[in-house]
Amino acid sequence: MKLISLMAVMAVVTYVIRALPITIFRKEIKSKWLKSFLYYIPYAVLGAMTFPAIFFSTGSVLSASLGLIGALLMAFFDKGLMPAAVVSVIIAYICGFFM
Repeated sequence: MKLISLMAVMAVVTYVIRALPITIFRKEIKSKWLKSFLYYIPYAVLGAMTFPAIFFSTGSVLSASLGLIGALLMAFFDKGLMPAAVVSVIIAYICGFFM
């Protein structure tokens, strides 16, 4: 019963979050600031959820940090998501192997 009630609450919260913008913003949004703010929210939330988990994804914070540095370098040099992920995993694996 508790599981069903939790799922119902999650469904209501998810529906309200998706339905609220439709009911509030009936006209086109013309504010550049608000458009920019709404555009970057998904990226900010994804980063806030993902970034802390990076450091605890391996057995060592050092190997995870080196993998993160590898991914950041790949992103800096405009490589794609897949090469950055592969390089970061390889770096973290090699570092973890020697620790």
